[in-house]
Parts: sequence; structure tokens; C-alpha cells
Amino acid sequence: MTQSNIMPGFRPALGFTLFYLALIVLIPLSAMLLKTMQLSLDEYWAILTNKRVLASFYVSFVSALIAAVVACLLGFVIAWTLVRYPFPGKRVFDALIDLPFALPTAVAGIVLATIYQPNGFIGQLLMQTFGVQVAYKPLGIVVALIFIGLPFVVRTIEPVLQEFDSAMEEAAASLGATRLQAFIKVILPNILPATITGFALAFARGVGEYGSVIFIAGNMPYVSEVVPLLIITKLEQYDYAGATAIGLTMLIVSFVLLLIINGLQWWVRRRSGQL
Repeated sequence: MTQSNIMPGFRPALGFTLFYLALIVLIPLSAMLLKTMQLSLDEYWAILTNKRVLASFYVSFVSALIAAVVACLLGFVIAWTLVRYPFPGKRVFDALIDLPFALPTAVAGIVLATIYQPNGFIGQLLMQTFGVQVAYKPLGIVVALIFIGLPFVVRTIEPVLQEFDSAMEEAAASLGATRLQAFIKVILPNILPATITGFALAFARGVGEYGSVIFIAGNMPYVSEVVPLLIITKLEQYDYAGATAIGLTMLIVSFVLLLIINGLQWWVRRRSGQL
């Protein structure tokens, strides 16, 4: 049995793909690599081991990791609610989920900083009730990254829940399974690959986020300074080699982490029989 394809042919499609990757991805990354190679190994290592650089890497990756985990939990609940329950204003609520996609990140950062600052509406309430300050702290970075990353998780999990056959839940219930057992044994294995994909997207977006973070973070070195801001600072100081060295290192670390996440996703799909 021969397989038919809609595309005109393998070679033109592959050629277009390679052209796109070279023009948009590989050439800019190669330029970054060549700029970094102007540094000696000792200079490159001195830049990376700087305490301020290490602190900014810690803030960026830890904040993105925490925000991605929280976004996965909240995103699953929202996606489940949108798919499983009818309620008034559902279409409006569903449209609001995509608002961070269309909203400029700088505007999102200004709005979040305004409402979460100590004298803001939510910030003042949190300070008076729990003694927690969000704006100008690392917690503010996490809040901004959750706001940015949540739509990725919701839009990744939602189609899987829509296609999920509820008869499988009914079969599990007829065999004596509780709701928790049905969720763990039936629903979770089917949505876990999509959840991991949403986590990867939210994490990748959070690591490189700049616009929505700088207004709420406070940008204090060693405390709430993220890597993208440090790169901008290097560029403003005309330290192009230092900026590209930090950017290249961030790119390598992000690629390795995403490769691990994709490997985990492949393993989960294989275990659940989706491959």
C-alpha cells in the first residue's frame, strides 16, 4: 500500500525547510557563536563564573521552572473546566485565555506591576493579609511568567480533553474504579504528553521573557535580575562579546533542558501506547 502526500514532493519540501532553518535559525545562531569565539576560553569562563551572571541564571531558570509547574496545574484546571462544564459567559472566558498572546509584554508588565505593587489593589491586600510582597521581588517574576505561560498550557491540553472518549471513564467506573482511580489510570496517561508539551512551551517562554518581567521584578542584581536584562545591560555598555557569551550559554542550557523534556515526553508517549 503506497502512502500519498498532499505536498508536491519530498525534495522541494525538504529544501524549503532547510532554507527556512538556515535563514531564520542557523545563520543568526552561527553569528552569535562566531562573536563568542572572539573570546579566549579564560575570558569566556570569567564571564560565566561572575557572581552577578550566575545569580541572574539562577533567577531566570528557577523562576521559569516554578512558573511552568504552576501554569501546568492551573492550566489543567482551566482546560478541564472549559471542556467539561457549560456555564454562562464561557465563550468570553475562553477568549480571555488568549489575551496574553495578543497583549504586548511591556503592557502586561506595567499592568501587573501596577496591581501587585505594595500600594496596588492586589499587592496592598497581600501585604496587609499575609505580609507578602509580590512586586519588585522574585515572586513578581514568577507571577509575570505564569501570566505569560498559562495560555500555552491551556491551549495544549484543551484539544486532548476534547478528543478524549468519556466512555473510557464510564468503563472504569463500571469496573468499580473510584473517580480518583479513573483519573490516575485512564485520564492522566492520555493527557500527560500534552501536559509535558505545555510545560515545555511555558518554560521556554519564561526563560527568555523580558518585557513583562522588567517592570515587576525590581531588577536588583543578585536578587531579581534576569538573564535577558543582563544581556541588554551588556549591550548598552557596548560589551558585545560578553552579551553574546551569556546569550550563547543560555541558548545551550535551554536547548539541553528542552531536549530532556522532549525525551521525557517521548518516553511517556511510548509507555502510554501513543507511539
